[in-house]
Amino acid sequence: MAFTFQINNQVKFNHNQSLLNKAAALTLKLKSTVVKPVAIVEPVKDSSKLNETGMKKIDDITNLDKHQLKRDDRVILDFGNHYVGHFKINIRHIGSPQDAPLALKIKFAETPAEFAFNSADYDGWLSKSWIQEETIHIDQLPVELNLPRRYAFRYVELKVIDTSPKWSAIFSDPELTALSSADWNNYQPVKLSDHELQSIYDVSVKTLYDCMQEVFEDGPKRDRRLWLGDLHLQALANYATFQNNVLVKRCLYLFGGMSAKDGRIAANVFTNGDPQPDDTFLLDYGLFFISTLDDYVTASNDLATLRDLYPIAKKQVEVALNCVHDGIYEPDDDYPVFVDWSNEFDKTTAGQAIIIYALKQFIHLAQQLNHDDDINKVQPILDEMVDHSINDLYDTKHHLFVSGSNHEFNVASQVWMVLAGVVSDENAKQIMSSMKKELFPITGIATPYMYHHVAAAFFKAGLKDDGIELLKDYWGKMIKLGADTYWEAFEPENTNYSPYGSPIVSSYCHAWGCTPAFLIKKYLLN
Repeated sequence: MAFTFQINNQVKFNHNQSLLNKAAALTLKLKSTVVKPVAIVEPVKDSSKLNETGMKKIDDITNLDKHQLKRDDRVILDFGNHYVGHFKINIRHIGSPQDAPLALKIKFAETPAEFAFNSADYDGWLSKSWIQEETIHIDQLPVELNLPRRYAFRYVELKVIDTSPKWSAIFSDPELTALSSADWNNYQPVKLSDHELQSIYDVSVKTLYDCMQEVFEDGPKRDRRLWLGDLHLQALANYATFQNNVLVKRCLYLFGGMSAKDGRIAANVFTNGDPQPDDTFLLDYGLFFISTLDDYVTASNDLATLRDLYPIAKKQVEVALNCVHDGIYEPDDDYPVFVDWSNEFDKTTAGQAIIIYALKQFIHLAQQLNHDDDINKVQPILDEMVDHSINDLYDTKHHLFVSGSNHEFNVASQVWMVLAGVVSDENAKQIMSSMKKELFPITGIATPYMYHHVAAAFFKAGLKDDGIELLKDYWGKMIKLGADTYWEAFEPENTNYSPYGSPIVSSYCHAWGCTPAFLIKKYLLN
């Protein structure tokens, strides 16, 4: 896997205050739920779980205040599921008067696997400040300890660094206030006869729920940012579940209000405090602004928002087409196409298809506003790109698209050409069947983001059984390894894989993993 930080701090941004004011006005009040832990647990070796680490119950939670903790003692609380929110607990002492501060280390973990690693050993390329640990000194007990920071977790470890030989710490009444902008009252559960698909669906919904905060966050543990690629998928899952269209609209206005001076939309924005665009730019993410807007208008029929944001969408087309000449996408290192984290495959043909995909959606938006001049400009370029794809990139012998100067066959090329509707339904089925025969099992791709598009292409091509098989082999395998919510990164062929070298900073509730609910609802229930 590979990733490169972009540093473009010389880029200047527009701040369209009218659009940003509309985004601010759409800010939702988060709904809170008080959750109590269900057990006291300890990590155990379990070869069936992630990093061969599971949890076993060692005591009832009602006995928490019977545990008297001194130096190096600990208890781990299990809240029974993954949550996002604020933690509090009561602490008192027993024994002689408190003659020294309580030094306490609190660790929050999304999975048992995180307890198999020592945070002091972490030396990855992501900041260790994301590690969910706090060291606190408490001079006077008793106290109700309310931690101001928000965490994403299922487990809480309370470890006493030291007290004094004369007294012990006792903990009681732990609880978390879980937060989300999603409303279970707007959610209609589905009942599936296939119990494995039911679990896959339910975990998908929980993943989406925990990522729906004041914006659609990519991961509530890390990075807590609004990314366009994630938003595109989260919004689709949202329409199939919570139908919180206001949140989608708010996110669209945030992106639309902070484009760069050259028109490009940042790949992500920071929303903790005053909104601020990141200096990262990805061609496909920029185009997914069009896709997300088109999907939103289809779901809401909100033409007023379309009118507000249409100029931003149009600009993404203009910027992207600077990379297209005679119907051919020519990659630009200053505006790369993402497709997936991995740089182990050529992305040129996938990029070609993604542009086609977005141009079709842009034309659909233009039709709704009767912008015939824009349609007449874009349609010939779209036709030329489709013709080049079929005539020059499609290998009729292998029934696969090639990519790059080495005529590489890869999964992403086939998937995106099918999703873009470049070929007929019958040819799409043939391409996806050939892809499975020639290019499976998938290797070197470790994100639910890319796996979503593979599954979607199977379903679009009418290969329902293959789509279901992929859902079970990928998302279902995460559940078997202990997932309460879907992970940022997962390689079925290397189940302990972390892009950062340690699960301590990996995100185990990540937005781009939430789409099985959308896929199941769209392709298996309709």
